[in-house]
Amino acid sequence: MSGLDDSRLRRVAEAFHGEGQITRITPLGSGNVNDTYLVESGGSLTVLQRINTAVFQRPELVMQNLQQLSQHMQKKLQCRPPALHNRRWEHPRLICTQSSDQSWHCCEAGGFWRSLSFIAQAESVDVIQTADQARELGSGLGLFHALISDLPVDNLADTLEGFHITPQYLEAYRRALACGERQGSEASRFCMAFIREREGLVPLLEQAKQRGDLPLRPIHGDPKINNVMLDRSSGRAVALIDLDTVKPGLVHYDIGDCLRSCCNRLGEDTTALDAVRFDLDLAEAILEGYLVEAGGLLTPLELQLIPDAARLISLELGLRFFTDHLNGNVYFKAQHPEHNLQRALVQFRLTASIEAQMESLRRLVQRLTQGSAPLRSAA
Repeated sequence: MSGLDDSRLRRVAEAFHGEGQITRITPLGSGNVNDTYLVESGGSLTVLQRINTAVFQRPELVMQNLQQLSQHMQKKLQCRPPALHNRRWEHPRLICTQSSDQSWHCCEAGGFWRSLSFIAQAESVDVIQTADQARELGSGLGLFHALISDLPVDNLADTLEGFHITPQYLEAYRRALACGERQGSEASRFCMAFIREREGLVPLLEQAKQRGDLPLRPIHGDPKINNVMLDRSSGRAVALIDLDTVKPGLVHYDIGDCLRSCCNRLGEDTTALDAVRFDLDLAEAILEGYLVEAGGLLTPLELQLIPDAARLISLELGLRFFTDHLNGNVYFKAQHPEHNLQRALVQFRLTASIEAQMESLRRLVQRLTQGSAPLRSAA
């Protein structure tokens, strides 16, 4: 957690809400990076977060991006583009401090904090239950992409340099491997062999970007399953949260991460490795929802590389988990010393399952993007 006692945590919350205004503070969510709390103040709920400055070493750039995004989204929501007619969509609002009217607060312990509006009557899920739910998760990501498609990438800082640049993760893994620790187990040897056999896949998207085949676009950066909020009554997607990684990037990072996290019914932390598989039916529902909202924005090559993105991002996350295990669990929060090794094994099993169904996934994308009614854009 944050390392602050209750009284100090309360003082942080009071910086945004005023002294004596806090009724209750409780931990919120299960994120692997930031510390997050639900704050009750004056009968209303807000979200309080401490940004992990070991990960986001320039948190002021994160906040600048969020301000750019918030201004852009506010204009969009006021215009009510066609895709939002008769649909609820919200964007977390930044709450400024009481004293300095800025969007972040540095506490006495050195923490970098922010406060955001709470998305009410909505919830996230860790595992998809139905195809309709999968379709909504895809729809939510597609709508988000469409709404930010005309946000100039030059307005966004790169808040996490190297994020989703898979060749850099491979280099980091090699450096960790050279240290020679935590490599002796059978599971570690499996991971090393799995990575070695797939090193040729690693530069695929980056090489296409460098050739100019894939354009930089504003992206969410981390649209895993529990970062899409669903309306409790209707089940429809109503918001994307955890926006620290919004930055210029490839849409494939987002689409691949969404497919990776949503199409594994057992979740990232399962121990049932033999049962891990990529659910093609869920992938179909997700892509149906996504392409209706954002398919018209993408180039033919972007559409063609969606299956490759699902495989690559699964491999990438496994690589990151395993590297963190080798480094002693310094990035992702871990419940026990082998936690990130276990997570890596899950992602590699998922990667293998995608590979076994690659041709089916390619045919699926081709069917959804050809010979159908024109896809609409919300922009």
